[in-house]
Amino acid sequence: METVGSPLLWTLFAVVVAVMLALDLGVFHRKAHVVSVREAAIWSAVWVAVSLLFNALVGWRLGRDAAGAFLTGYVIEKSLSVDNLFVFYMLFAAFRVPDVHQHKLLFWGIIGALILRTGMVFGGSWLLSRFTFLMYIFGGILIVTGAKMLARPGKEPHPEQSRAYRLLQRIIPTTSEPRGGSFFVREDGHLRATPLLIALVLIELSDIVFAIDSIMAIFAITVDPFIVLTSNIFALLGMRSLYFLLANMARRFVYLQPGLALVLIFVGVKMAARDLFHLPVALSLVVVVCLIGGSIVASLIRTRGMRQEWRRAS
Repeated sequence: METVGSPLLWTLFAVVVAVMLALDLGVFHRKAHVVSVREAAIWSAVWVAVSLLFNALVGWRLGRDAAGAFLTGYVIEKSLSVDNLFVFYMLFAAFRVPDVHQHKLLFWGIIGALILRTGMVFGGSWLLSRFTFLMYIFGGILIVTGAKMLARPGKEPHPEQSRAYRLLQRIIPTTSEPRGGSFFVREDGHLRATPLLIALVLIELSDIVFAIDSIMAIFAITVDPFIVLTSNIFALLGMRSLYFLLANMARRFVYLQPGLALVLIFVGVKMAARDLFHLPVALSLVVVVCLIGGSIVASLIRTRGMRQEWRRAS
């Protein structure tokens, strides 16, 4: 399995991720508190800046095509993560997760997602390097997924009614109410899980679904594991801040799902028809940005009269 990433670049990537996570949880969010919109905006800007700096490093060391592939993958994953925010919003509401503990829950959710996606990227790259026909299968899956999203726009998730939730209730003894910020508590002499743990498990399960689509979509741009993994992880790391920044606006993105569906169809066709034509990475980036940007702008125009709560208690 070949990659453009040198040992130095892999090491630098790992160090940057470790340092940023340590600063995020160990320094700035060591104590549980409600994340304000202002704080979320600052951290979102920080994560985007770090990602773009790494993108510049990729361009300097590996060339324009590698940098373009990284940026395209980053935009795709970032856009799909916005759709994932509404799932988080519904989960927190369904399990009555206090605002003060939501950052902690998202942090551990992201840690689990980092491990999961690393395995999926290397596994997918290994498979594609040995069984090239899988590109056509992946492309077909993305096209079908996008078509289903277009056919069922605006379908709201109800995690508290899912089969996964009912199964978890049977397997894991759970308290009826959250108990502070703990995942486990002792009740009548027995160790029981709190709704926070169930919410965390459902976050991880929902991320598996989103990860399959987003990673396959990035494979349509490049199959190099270094570019796929780094672009995916950098977009993922900013998801917590993005949630607190955009959670109250989630319902305004009425055209985002159709926009994402068109992106999946586009990259699916690009992957399935790779032997018939080749689109430059720069052109793919333009198409993705136009589809996502257009859907967001159209959503904001369509819902400009909606009253939104933007401020959170600090």
